[in-house]
Amino acid sequence: MRVTRALIAGGGIGGLAAALSVSRHCPEVRVFERNDEFSESGAGIQLGPNAFRALRPLGLNEAVCCQAVFVDEIRLMDGTTGRALLRLPVKGSYVTRFREPYAVVHRGELHRVLLDACRASGRVELSASTEIAGYEQNGASVCALARDGRRFDGSVLIGADGIRSNVREQMVGDGSPRVPGHTIYRSVIPMDDVPTRLHSNSVTVWAAPGWHFVHYPIAGGSRLNLAAIRDDRATAEIVGEPVEKAQVRREFAEAGGVPGELIELGVDWRRWVLCDRDLVDTWVDGRAALLGDAAHPMLQYAAQGACMALETRWCWDAFSATAAAAPSPRWSPTTASAAPAWRRSSSYRAGSAMRSAMPAVRRPGPATGSWPRSAPTTSTRVSPGCMVRNDSTSRPDRRRPAHCIPPSCSQSSSSRPPHWAGLAIRPDQAA
Repeated sequence: MRVTRALIAGGGIGGLAAALSVSRHCPEVRVFERNDEFSESGAGIQLGPNAFRALRPLGLNEAVCCQAVFVDEIRLMDGTTGRALLRLPVKGSYVTRFREPYAVVHRGELHRVLLDACRASGRVELSASTEIAGYEQNGASVCALARDGRRFDGSVLIGADGIRSNVREQMVGDGSPRVPGHTIYRSVIPMDDVPTRLHSNSVTVWAAPGWHFVHYPIAGGSRLNLAAIRDDRATAEIVGEPVEKAQVRREFAEAGGVPGELIELGVDWRRWVLCDRDLVDTWVDGRAALLGDAAHPMLQYAAQGACMALETRWCWDAFSATAAAAPSPRWSPTTASAAPAWRRSSSYRAGSAMRSAMPAVRRPGPATGSWPRSAPTTSTRVSPGCMVRNDSTSRPDRRRPAHCIPPSCSQSSSSRPPHWAGLAIRPDQAA
């Protein structure tokens, strides 16, 4: 199949990353965003080595590194006693093992890097205020159907339109997202407002019965990201609703010590009721494919949602190479000849691994039973901080800044230490 025009529904992190990837091989790429402008809500997100590995072929590692904070460790703390339960260093031997760093960044900063790259590419057309409601296709093309009645013809359609994906609804038909019963409260505060004794170059998780609290620096270390999650058995979806600090205090009244102090410092709190979907095998239907949360949404516990959206774009090669030879109009990664490529993707394996492990954990909320056991099982090697290890060999270029907080973007690349500084072996010595 010769791809001459690619259509992408959704202008979030996954959709823009897919647009950049596709534009390297396709002369025309058009991204449709349902909102009036291309923007990203939310706060801080964590980027594991798999995210940096996915960004490298797009030439964006340098730009993202300039926005990121490279933390020293991930800390798990007992929210009741205050004692440290686990410390996972994410520098030194961690970088040696995974060949890429672990970092945190504001979601909007990552989105801006991708958006600027799309605008500079000359091949990506960005169309806001255009919601793709569905699609039609034949053997030669696919037509994206806008909510307002407009039609857009292309060679392929990628549905990157989020957890409430219209493309997924037509392709899979599994209804509305599931509400697992957790509410997350988010705030971002200036680091100058945080007492020095509470500064920490780490991702810190405080866990206690019924709640947990996460904090880490973002924006080059100038701001602190706060996320407080309550197992409250919520049943209705809420997206970014402003809440008063007094309500957050009431919800986490038992949080003392550091969590209590940081919650008190929080301002402009907003809340989200988390949503999820069951894992499905069907991500492709003829010339239409799903990507990111539309294909495999991730709850925040894995800290891998953005990483998986970036990784899924690798499936583009498998899709474009085999779509024309699909044995039936409904093509599934479990039945088509490209199945090995899809199963090698960490996105597919991570979803399988998470849901295979979840039956041992009580599902919160009014629903009963356990997570579905129908997810395919794979011999997946799960590694801390990188949900599923990607064993593909990649040799990053030598211009990336050293793993520090934060990299100085004003320096010339020639004045920075090579990216492999501190590694046990240099890339040119790797097998």
